[in-house]
Amino acid sequence: MLTRRLVLGAAAAFAIAGAAQAQDWKSKYPELVFAVIPSENASGVTERYAPLMKYLSTELGTKVTLRIANDYAAVIEGQRSGNIHIAQYGPASYARATTTGAKIEPFAIETNVDGTKGYHSVLWVKANSPYQKIEDLKGKNLCLVDPNSTSGNNVPRFAMNKMGIKPDQFFSKVVYAGSHENAVLGVQQGTCDAAFNWWNDENESNLLRMARKEMVKAEDFRMIFKSDQIVNSPMAYLSDLPEDLRKAIRDTVLAMPQKDPEAFNKIYEGKQGPWVPVDHSAYEPIVELIKFVDSLRRARS
Repeated sequence: MLTRRLVLGAAAAFAIAGAAQAQDWKSKYPELVFAVIPSENASGVTERYAPLMKYLSTELGTKVTLRIANDYAAVIEGQRSGNIHIAQYGPASYARATTTGAKIEPFAIETNVDGTKGYHSVLWVKANSPYQKIEDLKGKNLCLVDPNSTSGNNVPRFAMNKMGIKPDQFFSKVVYAGSHENAVLGVQQGTCDAAFNWWNDENESNLLRMARKEMVKAEDFRMIFKSDQIVNSPMAYLSDLPEDLRKAIRDTVLAMPQKDPEAFNKIYEGKQGPWVPVDHSAYEPIVELIKFVDSLRRARS
């Protein structure tokens, strides 16, 4: 017979079991490592993401440490080896991680202030330069960002292929700058005549972020190309983390814009909407994109 005592006893047992399970992952994961692809210099990444690390550490009850990666590949390799538990990716670097053996799941996607979930690859030149379109840059120097950058390499190569442009033949030199900031600085300093970069809309882009930090003047640059919309960047965790830990991370991250808006706005300077749930299906077109770009590279070799 089901009695009140049995019901209460069962509820208590479940609560104890749940608490024990939480303690199990906390003893196994006394520290979680969070990494971000290097879209800007290391000090900029640290300044933006330090409040998030503090928030996650407090809410999860375990230390969350920010790892500053030297390049996109380091984040991918860190998750593939299991040394990075959570990562903030770009779409192509996430896709690359999944196709090279990283056992990861995306769980949150950036949104724009207007609620959309996309951005663009754009090509910047100096405002006083004569270039009006990509075709005008024949024989000039081009700055890309990183082989695993979506807006700084993969989308540009796809777009140029559609135009019949083979970058290594068309340009005098193609340079990987290492970060979006470095690519823009390459144009400013004359190392490159043009640079691909990310751009959300007229109100937010890497160029505007740099202008707010007084690294450049936005009016010194002019856009001569804008891609179709690209799905926004994901946050992903290791899929073999305990289910209750993954749920705790997911719930905590998605709640941050409401629970700690000041820390959230520090990341995006108030220029981004809240994170929302996402799964791998949103990035299947990007997986196909990098496979196509890889085929172009094999054809060159």
